[in-house]
Amino acid sequence: MDRRSALKVSGAVFTLATAGCSSMPAMGRWIPLFDGKGIDAFNAVGNANWRVVDGILESDRGPGFLVSKQSFDNFRIRAEFYANADTNSGIFIRCQDPNKIGAANSYEVNIWDTRKDPTYGTAAIVDFAKVSQPYPKAGGRWNTFEITADGPRLVVVFNGQTTVDIRDTKYARGPIALQSSGGLIRFRRVLVQPI
Repeated sequence: MDRRSALKVSGAVFTLATAGCSSMPAMGRWIPLFDGKGIDAFNAVGNANWRVVDGILESDRGPGFLVSKQSFDNFRIRAEFYANADTNSGIFIRCQDPNKIGAANSYEVNIWDTRKDPTYGTAAIVDFAKVSQPYPKAGGRWNTFEITADGPRLVVVFNGQTTVDIRDTKYARGPIALQSSGGLIRFRRVLVQPI
């Protein structure tokens, strides 16, 4: 094969490769909602006693939320959190009313090991996606959530294990909220990446 033919072939391969990439979602940069310094990206709603202690965001009294000032449609969240065994908390996404957060108007990715119905406990999406036995537990250690909302697809990965992978179109866009509703909850990093 001469040089001119080789260039044509490599150009065709490049065109095919880049054509395939155009169907993949564009990835934005990671935006820190909480990076250990402050809570400027949020508005406080309710009665939680949110505070930053040694670079960690924590609350042990609620009910209350930190609601992102920015709304998101398609995104990934990476959050590192610590919860006591009896903590009731969660990460709410695509919230429809930033002043009235709840499972009735948002997707609630739950953090609640002792929920009466454990199928919607830790790592479930309340009223949308159950978890199965052995039920995930977060109490007494640092954990990681990776939450993806890409169009109708919602995926929750808890400590590296996928617990939810569903399709739902009820909520398309809205802020993100961190919940404190009883028991100690700590976050040391919360990042969001538009996709």
